[in-house]
Amino acid sequence: MTEQDDFRFMCAALAQAELARAADEVPVGAVLVMDGEIVGRGYNQPVSSHDPTAHAEVMALRDAGLHLANYRLPGSTLYVTLEPCAMCSGAIMHARVERVVFGACDPKTGVAGSVIDLFAESRLNHHATTLGGVLAEECGALLSGFFAERRAKAKS
Repeated sequence: MTEQDDFRFMCAALAQAELARAADEVPVGAVLVMDGEIVGRGYNQPVSSHDPTAHAEVMALRDAGLHLANYRLPGSTLYVTLEPCAMCSGAIMHARVERVVFGACDPKTGVAGSVIDLFAESRLNHHATTLGGVLAEECGALLSGFFAERRAKAKS
């Protein structure tokens, strides 16, 4: 994958994040890519689905698994607008995703280097490579704007 591919697929993940925002969910989106094609899409929907596991990454993995009729996704790249949490990172590892590209860092729950780096943990049996900061400003602005709107609504 080239830098241009990373930007193109992160834009697709941002489009998924906009769907989450439109549903009044925290705007995080993800796409899973194999052989240069999107095979899975997802966006945050834990509130609307009453499912704490319905993070964007998990939804994209589920979509790809159904599309490919396989829960293992070797050779794939997951693009996500926010650094994955521990739950999502575990699912990513179990799916055997090869590479994770994320936008904004998550200093509170991110486990691709912000809080800890689960992907570099040598005691785990699968290791995806990670690249953070792709379209970080756009990804972060979407999240910041969402939470600013929520705080403004709460004040009124």
